[in-house]
Amino acid sequence: MAAVCALAASIVPGGAHAQGRLDARYVVTLAGLPIGTGNWVIDISDDRYTAAASAKTTGLLRMFADGQGTSASRGAVKHGDLVPASYSSSITTDKSTEELRITLAAGNVKDFAIEPPSPPQPDRIPVTDAHKRGVVDPMSGALNHVVGSGELIGPAACHHKAAIFDGRMRYDLKLAYKRMDTVRAEKGYQGPAVVCTLYFVPIAGYVPQRKAIRYLVAQRDMEVWLVPIAGTRVMVPFRVTVPTPLGIGVLEATDFVTAAMPRTSAAGTKTQ
Repeated sequence: MAAVCALAASIVPGGAHAQGRLDARYVVTLAGLPIGTGNWVIDISDDRYTAAASAKTTGLLRMFADGQGTSASRGAVKHGDLVPASYSSSITTDKSTEELRITLAAGNVKDFAIEPPSPPQPDRIPVTDAHKRGVVDPMSGALNHVVGSGELIGPAACHHKAAIFDGRMRYDLKLAYKRMDTVRAEKGYQGPAVVCTLYFVPIAGYVPQRKAIRYLVAQRDMEVWLVPIAGTRVMVPFRVTVPTPLGIGVLEATDFVTAAMPRTSAAGTKTQ
């Protein structure tokens, strides 16, 4: 489900820089059965941002595959935009551990490494240097910038396409406005959500004949429900739904605690 989420940046009315924080907990279910949990913490200040997530398998899935993982992204806030600088992830199962590192500058991949490296596959569409320009990492890609100073929680939140490089694949995630709805976390956010249809468009680094890729490309019923991080114009997923052959896969927040943070002056003192 992690790759389902994607987008980037932040501006507030009147050109002032935003500061906000999110502390969220998610549950993943498949056909109504719990299969995983995760936590996501995001901090956005005047000149930098950080995002970190952790997840693990739960329930019946642990009988077949026990796994856990962490990922993190950091970068600068420039003229209101989030500009990623680095991304890392570590995924451990009962059979192996994979480590990924990506370094970016001005939207371009400067370096990346995966350990252990992926085995060669002749049918895989190669990722070229051109594919690694004008991209964001998967974590930064889950932060959706609503441009300007108009209505935040509305159709404009779905006017976005994210160009993502995840260390193996280069793909686009496109949103289209579907409807408005409401959400209610057990702890934290209660209120309106913008529901967007989510489209997956592979560009490079994938095997075209692979069934999972063809299935995702053909999907027209994937949805992401976006809500704001307080104090910013950044929208993030509260809920994601993906139809699968085994039933509907759902990632949904149970806790979604978000707060605007006091601005900090150059001297380091808090301002209102």
